[in-house]
Amino acid sequence: MPTYGYECKSCGYTFDAFQSMKDEPLKTCPKCGKKIRRLINGGSGIIFKGGGFYVTDKGAKAGNSGDTPKTAKTGGAESAPCACCANSEVCPKAANS
Repeated sequence: MPTYGYECKSCGYTFDAFQSMKDEPLKTCPKCGKKIRRLINGGSGIIFKGGGFYVTDKGAKAGNSGDTPKTAKTGGAESAPCACCANSEVCPKAANS
């Protein structure tokens, strides 16, 4: 259920309410009983979890079916694939190590 923020127009009291998206917005302040308004918040960010997000993305290179990649050459030396995305040629973390 989403969390909505509210602010009282009279006393300035702010609070959060867990409500269904189908519920009507709250109308009265729990402190003074006067009108309140719903605040617009930024929401939460997107979190990508799991390995292989870029490998399984529709924009992946042709021929890459998600198999374990071979060692990649970077700077003339061979290095193991990055643990976070299994691609040391593209991963910024692999470039920094």
